[in-house]
Amino acid sequence: MSPLVESVVRFLRSTVGTKVLMALTGLALVGFLVAHLAGNLQMLAPGGKAPELMNAYAAQLKGLGPLLWIARIGLLGTFALHVALAIRLTALNKAARPVPYAYESTVQASWGSRTMILTGSVVILFVLFHLAHFTLGFTHPEHYALHDAQGRHDVYNMVVAGFQVPAVAVGYGLAMFVVGLHLSHGLGSLVRSLGLSNPRLRLLTQRLGVAVAILLAVGFALIPSAVQSGWIQPSTSVEGSNK
Repeated sequence: MSPLVESVVRFLRSTVGTKVLMALTGLALVGFLVAHLAGNLQMLAPGGKAPELMNAYAAQLKGLGPLLWIARIGLLGTFALHVALAIRLTALNKAARPVPYAYESTVQASWGSRTMILTGSVVILFVLFHLAHFTLGFTHPEHYALHDAQGRHDVYNMVVAGFQVPAVAVGYGLAMFVVGLHLSHGLGSLVRSLGLSNPRLRLLTQRLGVAVAILLAVGFALIPSAVQSGWIQPSTSVEGSNK
């Protein structure tokens, strides 16, 4: 192994290197959330356009074939790496301070920062359920089997049928609150982890992180809320669109 490679490996295994990798993987995941929300908000398109837009968007993604699965595996790998880095960072911090403070002051620490491990654990469980629900169709196979008049996977009606189940809608809403809480601290600490510690920039990124976290959480929670309120309606009967 060359001296350069050894230096890089040593840096990545350090606390600072772990924080940098966490920041980069976290940034990639936030980018995915923004793109995912942009696609999901087509469910709210006016004038009866939502079913066509949503199903065409899903069909376009499915048309990518193996590339879609490569992207999914890469995304899951990024998520798994982010979780592993969080566990490693926690272990490094405990090893650096084996004896806890006699009095731990958390006056300046935000609720988001104090609950990162808890909220992160909830996010992991939510991701697993979300994959089983909408991506793999394990939890509601009768919804996953829906097709529209053009023979495409009827993602629009699948989402509506899924969120017409009150427990599912409420669960998603609560999960989005937890995701927002997790992001509210994670986005703020991302810039510091990358070595940018200017006080003004730090304050700006903290506020921007909270704003982005709120927008993402509200945006994702809006869809199950809209289904439950009747704002979003099935385009056809759930049974009638099954093929």
